[in-house]
Amino acid sequence: MSTDISTDKSAPAPPGGAPATRGTPLAQVLLNGVRRNMRQYGMLFALGLIVLLFQVWTGGDLLLPRNVSNLVLQNSYILILAIGMMIVIISGHIDLSVGSLTALVGGIGAVLMVQHQVSWPVAVLLVLLLGAVAGALQGFFIAYVGIPSFIVTLAGMLLFRGLTEIFLKGQTLGPFPDGLQKVANGFLPEVGPRTNYHNVTLLLGLVLIAYVVFQEVRDRRRQREFALEPLPTGLFALKVTALVAAVLVTTLLLASYKGAPVVLLILAALLVGFGYVMRNAVIGRHVYAIGGNLPAAKLSGVKDKKVTFAVFLNMGMLAALAGLVFAARFNAASPKAGVNFELEAIAAAFIGGASMSGGVGTVLGAIIGGLVLGVLNNGMNLVGVGTDWQQVIKGLVLLAAVGFDVWNKRRAGA
Repeated sequence: MSTDISTDKSAPAPPGGAPATRGTPLAQVLLNGVRRNMRQYGMLFALGLIVLLFQVWTGGDLLLPRNVSNLVLQNSYILILAIGMMIVIISGHIDLSVGSLTALVGGIGAVLMVQHQVSWPVAVLLVLLLGAVAGALQGFFIAYVGIPSFIVTLAGMLLFRGLTEIFLKGQTLGPFPDGLQKVANGFLPEVGPRTNYHNVTLLLGLVLIAYVVFQEVRDRRRQREFALEPLPTGLFALKVTALVAAVLVTTLLLASYKGAPVVLLILAALLVGFGYVMRNAVIGRHVYAIGGNLPAAKLSGVKDKKVTFAVFLNMGMLAALAGLVFAARFNAASPKAGVNFELEAIAAAFIGGASMSGGVGTVLGAIIGGLVLGVLNNGMNLVGVGTDWQQVIKGLVLLAAVGFDVWNKRRAGA
């Protein structure tokens, strides 16, 4: 959208039927931009407000470097699950089995590494393959047999939980090899001259800032090339400034402790990789198409069965990865692991902008939703809120997020 505020009212409307903004006060232009993008950035603003609230409430303890590192480590497996769950929900489905699958793959990994002395890299590959097979089996019944995903994954939840009990024989099994523990709990090594900060983390932060700025400018240019309406210039500058500031502050906090956790690099790779696939790759567009309007997608030639199959195969692999990270973090596999993980992942996806009807959501939104839950959990623990009230508050946050989605759709329709 143009931000020209000249009084020439004869300018034609921009492509796509949007009204021209010439003659419109700049404040009104910015307000219209905020309204159009409220659903996309509302939770980002909410995350900032929640962080600010608990930073004040805890007397500054929330953003202590040690606590920020713990926040990443404590929520890594939920964030991994949230990425896969967001893609599943975008495609118009749901997966209730991921919590049980994380427990199963963690248990099988423990059996391989602890009881049979399989080297941990080989065991990781085998467990990831197992997760892919489990996801593919569910995807087959959903895509090719036609059983609703709710029923298939509910059956998978019960099946995987029972198999976990069988493999572990009701016992907790550990410890895990040191190498795998370092992946889940370790930090990047320090190199370079001795400073007050972790040099590698600072370098990675600068690279990430450059990537964020490049990606935002590139996306804005592509929107104009395809005759789409970009954010007003002032709002775009504010968005980029806020993103850069957030990355910079997080980098400095991590670098002033032990540096970036290894699992944070895994999350960053998943975020960049799946974000690119969902934005630019053909299969990503097909996922949005079948979730947004399945009959139209079929008429357009989208192979919906193959796409659905691939979505659940991918979810199985991410569940396996989350299960390994969780088991290695606590250095033991337990039959009771993964309880309610599927609910946390689903909540993170909806809080991060997913729609009940499918076809809407982003990978970054899943991360933001997961961080909202993580900050809530961490902040409430720091101020001594009981677990009973924590559940109440998280339930209200989820209800508010979905209610906001419904309200936003009605407003857009009106």
